[in-house]
Amino acid sequence: MLGVNPLAEREINDFYATEPKAMEIALPYLQEIGLNKNVWECACGMGHLSEVLKDSGYTVKSTDLIDRGYGQGGVDFLKQELAWNGDILTNPPFKLAEKFVAHGMKLIKNGNKVIFFLKIQFLESKARKAMFQKYPLRNLIVYSERQKCAKNAEFEKYTATTQCYAWFVFEKGYEGVPQIMWI
Repeated sequence: MLGVNPLAEREINDFYATEPKAMEIALPYLQEIGLNKNVWECACGMGHLSEVLKDSGYTVKSTDLIDRGYGQGGVDFLKQELAWNGDILTNPPFKLAEKFVAHGMKLIKNGNKVIFFLKIQFLESKARKAMFQKYPLRNLIVYSERQKCAKNAEFEKYTATTQCYAWFVFEKGYEGVPQIMWI
């Protein structure tokens, strides 16, 4: 079964977990661009990304709107007001990704990053063009091999995917053109 099928019924809270392998193979690239040692995974789901980061020596704050038994549940990222001293990294609900970018950029200091695992199609759309002009990408880290996201973290059920994913890296204060990296 495919991991993400555009014709399938969507999970109500857009919970499509990222296979930990995707974080493991991206981590050297994220380290190369200066991933902060303090990371907030603000849509942590069941902790698949958080655990890889913790195992690699990062201090990780893990929260999610829904309590899935990992991190602190009941935390609506879009309603958070306290500044974050570090980077924000997650696979956000795709339907809220633009809002997550804008809100994350409000919460961090200059030089810190908002780093989201998203479908490559996030680059498209007239509406997003204005967002990319306001918050220019610093890096786009594209996988050369398809990575799995699985509805409700059922990785064994979803054996393949039709989606291409990338890490979208926004750095507060960055004004250059995006640098593309391939994994």
